[in-house]
Amino acid sequence: MATYTLPELPYDYSALAPVISPEIIELHHDKHHAAYVKGANDTLEQLAEARDKDQWGNINGLEKNLAFHLSGHILHSIYWHNMTGDGGGEPLEKDGVGELADAIAESFGSYAKFKTQLTKAAATTQGSGWGVLAFEPVTGRLIVEQIYDHQGNVGQGSVPILVFDAWEHAFYLQYKNQKVDFIEAMWQVVNWQDVAKRYTSAKQRANTLLLAP
Repeated sequence: MATYTLPELPYDYSALAPVISPEIIELHHDKHHAAYVKGANDTLEQLAEARDKDQWGNINGLEKNLAFHLSGHILHSIYWHNMTGDGGGEPLEKDGVGELADAIAESFGSYAKFKTQLTKAAATTQGSGWGVLAFEPVTGRLIVEQIYDHQGNVGQGSVPILVFDAWEHAFYLQYKNQKVDFIEAMWQVVNWQDVAKRYTSAKQRANTLLLAP
């Protein structure tokens, strides 16, 4: 049976400085993300044991753990590629991301309005969570989701294409308790090329969610 593995970073630990320090990147990837991978794999083993022994007393906890760790693994795997040291700015047609820019304007009214909504969603998460730009396949529009933990408040079928990690481990060593400052700084390293590729891919798969009778 396939298991989950920790992906390699697409850059070195210092690539996102000064927005995110090398120490944070190392700890965040090598410790926190690795823990979600291990947690998902451990839970799969425990579920296999439950099936073999036909013992289901802890099924609720196991299913919750799998959702938590697996979602943490997936969101972090997107997160690393959503950032680049030479990123930031606004997505523009001249940079080859015009389709994404048009979709943002259509879904939110303007890039500025979208930026404000995602910033507010990420910065005001209660406790631990994420701010996410996602493709919603039923209407084909982009939506912002405010996700608590890794999996709560998610629209079923929505595909995350840009994720802002608002857990304290993502910023506390550098920004202390100033989550808002960290989220504002994150816009300087957004990899719009990666976001645009994810948007295109999500659109291409949109018609597989709801099958015609």
